[in-house]
Amino acid sequence: MSHIVHENVMQRLQRSELAVPGSSPKMFEKALKSEADYVFLDLEDAVAPDDKVQARKNVIEALNDLDWRGNGKTVSVRINSIDTHYMYRDVVEVVEQAGPNLDTILLPKAGTFSDVYMLSAMLNQIETSTKMKNRIGIEVLIETTLGMANVLDIAKKGRYERLEAMHFGVADYAASCRARTTVIGGLNPDYPGDQWHAGLSQMLVACRAYGIRAIDGPFGDFNDPDSYTDAARRGAALGFEGKWAIHPSQIALANDVYTPPPAEVQHAKDILIALEVAAKEGRGAAQLNGRMIDAASAKMAENIVNTDNAIQAK
Repeated sequence: MSHIVHENVMQRLQRSELAVPGSSPKMFEKALKSEADYVFLDLEDAVAPDDKVQARKNVIEALNDLDWRGNGKTVSVRINSIDTHYMYRDVVEVVEQAGPNLDTILLPKAGTFSDVYMLSAMLNQIETSTKMKNRIGIEVLIETTLGMANVLDIAKKGRYERLEAMHFGVADYAASCRARTTVIGGLNPDYPGDQWHAGLSQMLVACRAYGIRAIDGPFGDFNDPDSYTDAARRGAALGFEGKWAIHPSQIALANDVYTPPPAEVQHAKDILIALEVAAKEGRGAAQLNGRMIDAASAKMAENIVNTDNAIQAK
């Protein structure tokens, strides 16, 4: 292993991530009581231009009036992208008026590290000015070819500017690629295999190299739970730790896929026990159920056990 190891910036349980339009306050209470690990109140794509200002007010009220953390939720706000005139007001008004109740800000269409730096600088100034005690994290959506081309640089430098997580925004990414598809997150019958495997893998490597959480994005057809589950399983197999739910019916599906089953957790614990015994006996490897296990096995097992511990602690 390299002498340089980038430890995880911040760990949050993020198996399921529920998107809630800021223009639909009637959905806030349902999101609060849902089984989602993470909720983001959306000021961007889910809100029409004429509703942007009112949606911002709705979100501020929801952050201040509802006990998100007490209900086991990480709560975030997806602001508008920095190429719009809504963005600066989203940041200033939401953070000044409700910042103590906010965990992260989700920045859409991040293209370069400078996008993260700009948001981080704004947060530094607001938190200092208001004497805010909590530090708000930044998460970004990688949903353009520019963002994917710069994904390593964003992760490498962003980890020092509040960056905690990256999300794969498949719909806008498809448009940026000029891909011949209108499917959001599902398999394309004209493509042999998973059309987005390369992008998902590239973003995942950047995240894991620099200690950033990796989250898979939306699946558009909420009437197709089987295909959603298949997509979630592909992401989990790669190493993602959660997936978006654009409809409440997808929450349980994501939680199920990203929750290690009891037998898997127990096997991981057995690996760690067997290797601990081997180490005490001066051996670097061991056998378990007829298979050789070693230090690499321990690292994989620790990932599973740590995830289970976080779920049990929720």
